[in-house]
Amino acid sequence: MRRLKHRLALLIMGLCAGFPAAAQLTAHVLSNDMVQARASEVAGGRLLSFALAGKPNFLLIDEGAGDPEAPPDAHSGYIRYQGHEVWIGPQREWWVHQHLNPARAAAKATWPPDPWLSLAKYTLVDQRPDEITLDSPASPVSGVQLRKRYALVAGRPNSLRLDAEATNRSGKLAGRDIWFNTRVPAHTRAYVPVATQEDIRVEPAGALRTTLDGGLLSLDLPAPGQAARKGKLFVQPSHGWVAAFRDGQVLVIRFTHQPRAAIHPAQGQVELFQDADPATSGKGMLEIEVHAPYIELAPGQAMKASELWTILPYDGPATREAHVAFLRRQAAQLGID
Repeated sequence: MRRLKHRLALLIMGLCAGFPAAAQLTAHVLSNDMVQARASEVAGGRLLSFALAGKPNFLLIDEGAGDPEAPPDAHSGYIRYQGHEVWIGPQREWWVHQHLNPARAAAKATWPPDPWLSLAKYTLVDQRPDEITLDSPASPVSGVQLRKRYALVAGRPNSLRLDAEATNRSGKLAGRDIWFNTRVPAHTRAYVPVATQEDIRVEPAGALRTTLDGGLLSLDLPAPGQAARKGKLFVQPSHGWVAAFRDGQVLVIRFTHQPRAAIHPAQGQVELFQDADPATSGKGMLEIEVHAPYIELAPGQAMKASELWTILPYDGPATREAHVAFLRRQAAQLGID
């Protein structure tokens, strides 16, 4: 009994001291005087964190969501590690090009994403003090092998570059796109440059609330007492960036802007998935998604895409007006229009 009480006391002390409830995933740390990032070989070569030095992780992550040593399988479900990962689009073709799970192929299943890309352990290809490169297995589901590179940016101490290269290993012609997906907590406020209302599609219709003014679209948060919101914005941006504000930091994601014709018609170059309920603080999420062009790849052919992340401190009010004013003041430093 005395030993049991001692163990319980140690557990309570650990929880009170803020010890993590579950072990963290093995990860590589990239850091300088301004920012820190963590990326893992397991759980799909996932980016686990990015933040200003001394600030909380900007990403939403659950490192204890699953068993990182479990091998991928064509019957695997989705494991909610969250963080940042790379998918292969379009979504409606995720399971139609494989024969390992005939039921998912017949149903043209749109969930879960490719387990070999999102759950498998990646191979460490190269490691340096300021960057790492990871390779996925060649997937029998999508026919794609991914290479991911995470690197701090010389001369831009607040920035991280994310590079993805997708190679067609299927042995046949394959139409695919590179799809970046960044998960952040639900109360994050997001902004996208958009020219007109016709450049925005909401699914399901009426599920979300937005404001478009002065060429800048914001995804509105439900106020206390309002109903939960869950849906997705498909956006054709007017310029290649997205900004997100939360808890004293602003993250700006830059990418190569593409014409609408370059993006698969079922997708948007920028997509924002919101799952927000004012009654359940701390739950839900916002997904900030960016698609690269849809390309027909010959066997062995590769395509590349990248994002440039810059994170800055923000100590102003959590309002659209203040956020827009901040972006205008910092536009030159952030490299945005």
